[in-house]
Amino acid sequence: MGSETFLEVILAVLLPPAGVFLRYGLAVEFWIDLLLTFLGYIPGVIYAIYVLVG
Repeated sequence: MGSETFLEVILAVLLPPAGVFLRYGLAVEFWIDLLLTFLGYIPGVIYAIYVLVG
């Protein structure tokens, strides 16, 4: 895991859509993460980490 990915994961824990946005922009992944974050913070964090690491 590079330093860029590490920073994205740290940002994904603090503000999940921001971490996904840095990698994908306004792609489908961002909108899914934004919806999950609105529905509950923890699902948003889990999805963000899944998308960024996987």
